[in-house]
Order: sequence, then structure tokens, then C-alpha cells
Amino acid sequence: MSAASYPIPAGPARTEMVVRGSRFIAHAIPTPTVEDARAAIAATRAAMPDATHHCYAYLIGYGASTIAGMSDDGEPAGSAGRPMMAVLRGANLGDITVIVTRYFGGTLLGIGGLVRAYSDATRAVLAIVPRTERIIYQRMIIQLAYPDYAAIRRLLEANDAVIVAESFAADIAITADLPANQAATIAQQIGECSAGRARIEPVTAMV
Repeated sequence: MSAASYPIPAGPARTEMVVRGSRFIAHAIPTPTVEDARAAIAATRAAMPDATHHCYAYLIGYGASTIAGMSDDGEPAGSAGRPMMAVLRGANLGDITVIVTRYFGGTLLGIGGLVRAYSDATRAVLAIVPRTERIIYQRMIIQLAYPDYAAIRRLLEANDAVIVAESFAADIAITADLPANQAATIAQQIGECSAGRARIEPVTAMV
């Protein structure tokens, strides 16, 4: 994994465990935005409306730019969301929401029992969630002359750039998303390829 990518879930996962009669159903769901996390939580509530609790923890982004959220959803304070978040932070994943739904089985587990149950359920679903990487891109606008177009287009394609738009007027403007960890090198290659004629303007970092 490079500095311009980070690990994320490749798809959802689900597992279930029973602790002293209570069912704990854990879902791990890819959620690249806070809105996606909230939608996943709402969908889980709607799918299992008769459950006793829907506790959750989510991490959007990765590293220093992470947005985090958690909830005990009526369990005693600190017995669900916080231990779930502790496990999630140790899992080396971004853009993920874990929801643990509990169906009460009639036996009180106590604070310690709840902490263990929610931690174990979170750990279990994270152990089976498939993983991939999210690549961070840098958007560039490249102004170039017509004679340089074919060579620069080939160069961009060879470096896994995503062509967003092209405009053809007196000169050509290509808007492209470059893998952020290669953007400086690609810009240098474009300069060499065009003998300094191409002008490159960064727009914004994106994922």
C-alpha cells in the first residue's frame, strides 16, 4: 500500500454470535461518506425493526483525516459503541461502518459482558470482511498543442490516469485524474514529452 491509497472493505460482511441467549448480528459495510454510514445504519434498523439495539461505529477516511462516529443505542454508556470503535481503529481499514444488532435473550450480561460481546462481534465480522484499496487521485488540467496530443494521451494511459474531459480549441485541454503518488513524475514526463510546451495546473486532491 502506498501513501496515495488506503485499505477499505471490498464488500459487506455479516456474522452472528449468541451470548447467554442474546443474539449479536454484526454487519460490516463499505461507507465512503458519513451520509453512506447513516444510510447503512438506517437500512439495518429498517431491516430488523424488532431488535433491541443497533449499536455502531464508523470510520470515514483514513489516518489523520478520519471522521469517526459511534453509538451505544440504549445500551449502558460505554458498553457498545466505544469498544466497537476500539476494535475498528485497530483493524487498519477506512470507509467502513460496523453495526452490531442485539436481540435480547432475557439474561443481563452486565457492563463487562456487553463490552466483550460487542467487541467480539466486531472482531468477528472484521475478520471476514473482504479488503481492497482506495486510490487517491490528483486532478490536473493539461494545456497542450495539437502536435503533442497523441504522445501525451499515450503517456497518461500508460500511467493509469483517468481522462475526465477534453476540449479542442486553439489548443487542447485535458482534465485528468492522476494517481497522487505518481502525479509529480507524470507531470515531469509530460514536460519532457512536450519539450516544455505543455502547461499543467493541479486542481484538487480527490479519491
